Amino acid sequence: MTNEQEQNQRVMRAAVVLSLANVIQRVLGMGREIVKANLFGASGTLSAFTVAALVPMTLYNLIVGGEMVTSSLVPVFSDYANPAGSREDVAERRQALWEVFSIFVNLTAVVLLAVVLLVQLFAPQVAWLVGARDFDDPALFALTVQLMRLTTPAVLFLSVSSIITAVLYALHRFTLPAFTIAMFNAAVIVIALLWPENIASLAWGVLVGAILQVVLQLPALRDAHWQWRLDWRHPAVRRIIKLYTPIIGGLLINQAVIWISYRLAIQTGDESVTYMVYATTLYQLPLGLVVMGLSTATLPTLSQQAHGQLPAFKTTLSQGLRLVIALILPAAVGMFVLASPIVALLFEHGRFVAADTAMTSRVLQVYVFGMPFAAVDQMLVYASYARQDTLRPALVGVVSIILYLVIALVLQPYLGLLSLMAADAAKHVVHTLIMLWLLQRHLGGLRGHGVSRVAVRSLGAAVATGGAAYLVLGWLTLTATFWGRVTAVALPALAGVAAYAACVFLLDIQEAKSLRRIF
Repeated sequence: MTNEQEQNQRVMRAAVVLSLANVIQRVLGMGREIVKANLFGASGTLSAFTVAALVPMTLYNLIVGGEMVTSSLVPVFSDYANPAGSREDVAERRQALWEVFSIFVNLTAVVLLAVVLLVQLFAPQVAWLVGARDFDDPALFALTVQLMRLTTPAVLFLSVSSIITAVLYALHRFTLPAFTIAMFNAAVIVIALLWPENIASLAWGVLVGAILQVVLQLPALRDAHWQWRLDWRHPAVRRIIKLYTPIIGGLLINQAVIWISYRLAIQTGDESVTYMVYATTLYQLPLGLVVMGLSTATLPTLSQQAHGQLPAFKTTLSQGLRLVIALILPAAVGMFVLASPIVALLFEHGRFVAADTAMTSRVLQVYVFGMPFAAVDQMLVYASYARQDTLRPALVGVVSIILYLVIALVLQPYLGLLSLMAADAAKHVVHTLIMLWLLQRHLGGLRGHGVSRVAVRSLGAAVATGGAAYLVLGWLTLTATFWGRVTAVALPALAGVAAYAACVFLLDIQEAKSLRRIF
């Protein structure tokens, strides 16, 4: 077996582990939203929690979130974790890896402790900036401040967990870090059920879940040698910061736009933020299942191939893109057609009523237009990070975010809340097209790797999938009972899957055929 074949097999094994973890994570994430819908519906109280939780998540995304893990930490840690060379060289690099890991964890903890303290002191001012002052009910502002103070310490544990995840990914230890988000979601669900009817249970769930993310990964650090050391000038730390610095500008703008989006949503109604969250959870389900596992598993291999192995790099990237396209297009069309039955089945119970289902479904359908582009774009961005090129994706991100904001502001008087979803879809389209242009310009593109061929055939399969699901859905007589809602989702979905399977063989979509062999 050649070295390239071994690398591909390792990528696919890791992708399967990560995909399994993503399935569990997304199921639990859906369970979390179902519990929230049952206990709190689409109320302003739940919107207050969502706004409060935005603060620790913003800090996490800016300081040690997913972008730093993929753009800076994994590529740098991978250099130290590379197993090539003599036993002595490997041992020396491994010792250096744990040294860099320790320094970065220590520096991050010190910075975040100071940040958390500042948020605790100035929580009312922060809540004002997020847009809590725009709630129609004044009591929701005070509730937002209270929940913000409770959730903010979670950013410390989330960030440490991400650093641990990065070093384990660099070592190709995917299993435990793959399940961290599942652990987080499980904690929120359990605590909410143990303390129902009190919105603070969700905040406690966030904090406990963040702590458990760190605890879960500790067994995988079996050979780690942690040391207390603060060294801003360490070459690896400076490299990480250098790689991450171009991204900070884009992230700052992105997070600012998210805060503005929340404020714009609140202006259309106290419940609008909650509609966005429910729809986003469903929208991200196929993205998480299809894209996240494959892109995360591919990143270490792409990082190693990026230096002097351009043909292998293109082969790995094109394989990932073909598989993503073959799966995400029919998923997007199917979700558009079945948006209302899916939302009704999952959320319409307890305090979540039919009017909430109607609005959440419309939000989801507009979001879906950007789903295929978001999937392809994530693979392209990860490929750029693997080449340690973080500046270009950041600049492209700034352009697409500015476009998002302009479209949202222009369309809001006409579309209300849906203007934010339309702007989000346009943002993904523009970002993907520019990233493809950059790939063509700097690497010569992926011509000859079959990506366009798979895209055309998968689009045909997606149309057939959506058409079959639509016909069966129109034939059914829908009822408001649980089994009636199950039938309204299951039968059209099965028809769509059958149509897709037929197209896979008729159009000879090899990537979809390979799924059985991969698993």
